[in-house]
Amino acid sequence: MGGLKLPPQTLHGIHCGRRPLTAPFSKHTFTIQPNYSSSISTGFAARNVALYSPSIFPCGYFILGGAREKRFGARSTKASVQPVTEELVEDKTKENPVSGDAIRRRFLEFYASRSHKVLPSASLVPDDPTVLLTIAGMLQFKPIFLGKAPRQVPRATTAQKCIRTNDVENVGRTTRHHTFFEMLGNFSFGDYFKKEAIKWAWELSTKEFGLPADRLWVSVYEDDDEAFEIWHDEVGVPAEHIKRMGEEDNFWTSGATGPCGPCSELYYDFHPERGYKNTDLGDDSRFIEFYNLVFMQYNKMDDGSLEPLKQKNIDTGLGLERLARILQKVPNNYETDLIYPIIEKAAELANISYALADDRTKMNLKIIGDHLRAIVYLISDGVLPSNIGRGYVVRRLIRRAVRIGRLLGVSGGGEDGAFLPAIAEKVIEMSPHIDPDVKARGHGILDELQREELRFVQTLERGEKLLDQMLAEALLNAQKSETLPFLSGKEVFLLYDTFGFPVEITTEVAGERGVKIDMDGFEVEMENQRRQSQAAHNIVKLAVENGGDLAENVHDTEFLGYDTLSARAVVESLLLNGKSVIQVSEGSEVEVLLNKTPFYAESGGQIGDHGFLYVTQDQSKQTAVVEIKDVQKSLGSVFVHKGTIREGVLEVGREVEAAVDAKLRQRAKVHHTATHLLQSALKKVIGQETSQAGSLVAFDRLRFDFNFHRPLLDGELEEIEKLINGWIGDGTLLQTKVMSLNDAKESGAIAMFGEKYGEQVRVVEVPGVSMELCGGTHVSNTSEIRAFKIISEQGIASGIRRIEAVAGEAFIEYINARDSQMKLLCSTLKVKAEEVTARVDNLLEELRTVRNEVSALRAKAAVYKASMIASKAFSVGTSKKIRVLVESMDDFDADALKSAAEYLMDTLQDPAAIILGSCPDEGKVSLVAAFTPGVVDLGIQAGKFIGPIAKLCGGGGGGRPNFAQAGGRKPEYLTNALEKARTDLILVLTEKAN
Repeated sequence: MGGLKLPPQTLHGIHCGRRPLTAPFSKHTFTIQPNYSSSISTGFAARNVALYSPSIFPCGYFILGGAREKRFGARSTKASVQPVTEELVEDKTKENPVSGDAIRRRFLEFYASRSHKVLPSASLVPDDPTVLLTIAGMLQFKPIFLGKAPRQVPRATTAQKCIRTNDVENVGRTTRHHTFFEMLGNFSFGDYFKKEAIKWAWELSTKEFGLPADRLWVSVYEDDDEAFEIWHDEVGVPAEHIKRMGEEDNFWTSGATGPCGPCSELYYDFHPERGYKNTDLGDDSRFIEFYNLVFMQYNKMDDGSLEPLKQKNIDTGLGLERLARILQKVPNNYETDLIYPIIEKAAELANISYALADDRTKMNLKIIGDHLRAIVYLISDGVLPSNIGRGYVVRRLIRRAVRIGRLLGVSGGGEDGAFLPAIAEKVIEMSPHIDPDVKARGHGILDELQREELRFVQTLERGEKLLDQMLAEALLNAQKSETLPFLSGKEVFLLYDTFGFPVEITTEVAGERGVKIDMDGFEVEMENQRRQSQAAHNIVKLAVENGGDLAENVHDTEFLGYDTLSARAVVESLLLNGKSVIQVSEGSEVEVLLNKTPFYAESGGQIGDHGFLYVTQDQSKQTAVVEIKDVQKSLGSVFVHKGTIREGVLEVGREVEAAVDAKLRQRAKVHHTATHLLQSALKKVIGQETSQAGSLVAFDRLRFDFNFHRPLLDGELEEIEKLINGWIGDGTLLQTKVMSLNDAKESGAIAMFGEKYGEQVRVVEVPGVSMELCGGTHVSNTSEIRAFKIISEQGIASGIRRIEAVAGEAFIEYINARDSQMKLLCSTLKVKAEEVTARVDNLLEELRTVRNEVSALRAKAAVYKASMIASKAFSVGTSKKIRVLVESMDDFDADALKSAAEYLMDTLQDPAAIILGSCPDEGKVSLVAAFTPGVVDLGIQAGKFIGPIAKLCGGGGGGRPNFAQAGGRKPEYLTNALEKARTDLILVLTEKAN
């Protein structure tokens, strides 16, 4: 870097907070799932990730050959299978030896010289369904440690990008908490063990990085005498500098059973003058843990006993930001050269000095510096802002950064006011040694940040006003009643549900004002909304007078529909207009509950089956027929068959023949399997990070909602169709299995985010293409789908896209309908099908020509009208005469009105102020304001002036200082609005001109 650019502070020796879960040295566990304040769940994402060979990897190592995938999300997560040529080409003669980049490089070189293979950082999106994001350096080696994958090398070393967000509120408040950090690690897969790991950690710390030995302390597991003896007898650490600690702090486990072992940690002492008696390594004002060694030497059995592992492993983690803080002699991690330049950029945009800022301002700048690092690297790895899973992590970090930046007065300087891209540019500039792909993806990262920031600003502006009012009222009420101020759950829910204001932002803002929020009440409101939404969606009328008895007496329905489309069943209950009855006669709408059924009830996006219930007598004579048009689930797994009595009378206790419409079921099966193929194709074409956000499997079409930030290109849609139709043509047999949820996770099955599953789940697999948890009905062979066609692709919400498509019989119907339309078009235009496009283009060109001619005539007419009313202009002012004209222009449209105003500006000359209005159509008002430079120089702007006038006509508008247009929906108020404009102009111009 040529030199450190650090803040003008000296070492304070300040360090706060003991290692919680989010600290970079927490004992990482294979089952941690980041909690992001609002119960984020990972779902189970199966990732088929393309391998890559980056041309540069951390610390300046170059790799010979290899292709680079530029698209977001196409990153490898399995470093253990990527060959690397360790060929150092970077010139280090001018490098600051304690810069963040130098520390990273020196660490990797240290272990490379000890026969460790230097491997690149894995993606922040792990190839592991049990964690949301990459939380530790060892995660990419988890299959090796668990014995599920063979080792590719005996020793490895990495500089791993990590994200931890389950304690995000501590970021900026303590000296060391981060959402994004780098974990430097050395790993042994059945090769060297405890002695080498300890000696090398000490040598790295004291010789390579020159840390004073008397400032280093060591912790070991309370029963790990072997580690204690190595540290004391062989390394030479004084016994008083070695602390034995319990299982909670110094024993790592991978879960209830499996590989585990003791840990040993290195701490740096900022205040050795305090001595060594009664020392607490958890005293963050004195110590910082910077290096953690995990000795995997046991296998934990079901009964809790420990058996020695045949292959002992080493997993270590050194926090780059922490070591940089120590070596660069700054009071916290944020003021190292890894983060401080980002903070400095934010401070510059806010026009403030970090060195002179108060503690709260510094904290806010630290949060921005931290969050922008996390945001940039997450987006680079394909995690785009959304409302679920990883996407929500990014969205929340962006929203926190935006809100805090606005509080500080940070400005991007552009017309739109977005400032995150300007700060992100600094992060990208600093990225080459961390992840070289970030710079290549910079343009896309900045575009995504700008879009997301501007979207959130709109939300903030709506919610901030209401929240401020609520907080003021809460404080006032608390003062009057001498109680603690709080916001009720209903108020928080109103902000969330009506104004889209994030509950976490409400919590933070309220906390800053000393106001508590009723989260329990908020959760009650959320649950009520979920319940009402589900009830409205199902439209099952079970809220009846005797509904309680019904719920107790009706058992779950046995579903037979996977194996058969018809079955004998018994009517257990009948509902007529929401009330339980004994029998129902012909012509009545009825809800029928059976003990078992072949009918599929709507769930998982697939609509309910259609068909008939037949009541027969003597095995032949039909006495009743019920046409079923919908089936819904209620009260758990009770299937409610909704239909009409077409013949006879249906009674409770009667046996019926339940028959599903086979043709419609086949259509549903075709569309459901096609939906699975569509999700797989989307992941291949636009990136593995896209995920399902909703679906509909109907008889006539399928609909698939997914997370993505932009419209799909025509070429991408064509590639998706080609992939799916290729899979259909392969004629692959589907495989369906019922297994435990854990086994399904292990197999890599994809689950719908937010969906709840039981202990046993059904897995539907198209071998080599798709594997999903799914209770729906599917074809037996992909060839049954016949063909697939996308009919539309559109955005339905921020970051959510929707594809509608047809397959099978619906595809044929769609093609036939389009063919009929084309034939009709050819007949009307009297051309062949291949000539339709050219003919339509010619017609459109002719239409444009005619419209332009009409518009020109209207402009001429408007100018003529303007010449007739120019004489009505009058003068305002004494020292400076300003010509003013406020008139109605009858029914001229907005373009003609503009032409008239431009003519009048030339005619009346400077200074002049012109307001024109018209009613071009029924229920429509057009207004224009035109001010010459002499009027604008007086401080009167056309854009600001015309807005309030347009409101009188039920509209609004604005524009530039010299010219603005507006509209409205109430022509009856135009006369009053123009009179108001005339009066206001006279008043303001008289005042300014005199």
